[in-house]
Amino acid sequence: MSIEYLGLSEINGPLVVLEGVRNAFSEEIVEFTVNGSEKKLGRIIALYEDKAIIQVFEGTDNMSLVNTHTQLTGHPMEVALSPDILGRTFNGIGQPIDGLGNIPSDIRRNINGLPLNPVAREYPRNFIQTGISAIDGLTTLIRGQKLPIFSGDGLPHNQLAAQIVRQASLGDGSNEKFAIVFAAMGVKYDVAEYFRRTFEESGASDHVVMFLNLANDPVVERLITPKVALTAAEYLAFECHMHILVIMTDITSFAEAMREVSSSKGEIPSRKGYPGYLYSELATLYERAGIVQGVEGSVTQIPILTMPNDDITHPIPDLTGYITEGQIVLDRSLNGQAIYPPINVLPSLSRLMKDGIGEGYTREDHQDVANQLFSCYAKVGDARALASVIGEDELSPIDKKYLKFGERFEHEFVGQGQSENRTIQQTLNLGWELLGMLPKEELDRVDTKILDKYYQPAEEKKE
Repeated sequence: MSIEYLGLSEINGPLVVLEGVRNAFSEEIVEFTVNGSEKKLGRIIALYEDKAIIQVFEGTDNMSLVNTHTQLTGHPMEVALSPDILGRTFNGIGQPIDGLGNIPSDIRRNINGLPLNPVAREYPRNFIQTGISAIDGLTTLIRGQKLPIFSGDGLPHNQLAAQIVRQASLGDGSNEKFAIVFAAMGVKYDVAEYFRRTFEESGASDHVVMFLNLANDPVVERLITPKVALTAAEYLAFECHMHILVIMTDITSFAEAMREVSSSKGEIPSRKGYPGYLYSELATLYERAGIVQGVEGSVTQIPILTMPNDDITHPIPDLTGYITEGQIVLDRSLNGQAIYPPINVLPSLSRLMKDGIGEGYTREDHQDVANQLFSCYAKVGDARALASVIGEDELSPIDKKYLKFGERFEHEFVGQGQSENRTIQQTLNLGWELLGMLPKEELDRVDTKILDKYYQPAEEKKE
């Protein structure tokens, strides 16, 4: 028999305090009835003896200390799941907002997930093709990996996210089931509409599940959105045996919501005002990616975060870098040159790339091409620095070739159209075409047999 409590002890921003609580537990969902009619949901985030601190998802508007009835549900927050969620759009707490009604299902899962035994994890191997050369060729995304995109305000990370959703696949010839879970936190209405319209027009929406938390939605809902999305991803991956790519934007909005709620609770702030448990909260999200031994299916994550003031040492990208297996960094200067996507390949890396490429996965020359392109592009930076001092005309012939290589690399390899979907073979062939601009003896990162097989000087191609 559930007990109903009348009145509240305190209201502070999105938090309320209820006294005299019995048999409650942390993360338990409570139901509020305001003025006898309005319904709201909340979540217990802390318990002190008989006091419960509760986050109110819909905000505390219209709530007062005397007009609120509170009832404990006896269970944590759960979301209804079914294969029918594919093609549907939900709000930040998993309620349908596409006008197609509720999900008819008896399956409900705790959004906090279950801890995964590290021993039960399988090492990530196969790659996911995004159709974007700078990612597929140089920072390859592997199934079961978590590979964040570090961006900045005004950079085209939304367009990049939409393009990945439209183009992502398991590669040519794969007949395995693949789907995408897309979670947006704190986005403006026009951005949410852009994603929705883009997915519908491209025909990708039938294999995409969308969770949208808008900028004018309650802050507390922002903390729930990624957990709901990852719960849906785990269900589709480990119970429906699909390979799921989860794209979450913007993790910075999630962290700022955490800071706001932490401040309301009166907690002592840590770096930049964020709570001391920011690392563990981010890890709780990111570590839900992976592959389970003996289970067909995988969860791969691409979290997107905007770095305040483009500062890669800011706590959010800094802590994210500790937890994830690499990063893709967007560059403002490349964006200023109208290069899309403006991916700066030198600070970008994928730590699991070496284990999911090469013969049997992509192509035998993939690792060598990637190593050589990185090496040559690093020398481009040296040549440009020298040219800025002595002038381009005074450079040696080989330095001039590196300058031309760098310009073509940025505009033709890194740069591509928003609707251009390149296969991994096209990406590698383009890499060899650019390497052909340089003398063979400069290509010291490529195995001799592979160099003899694929290298073709640019002069021979013109004939």
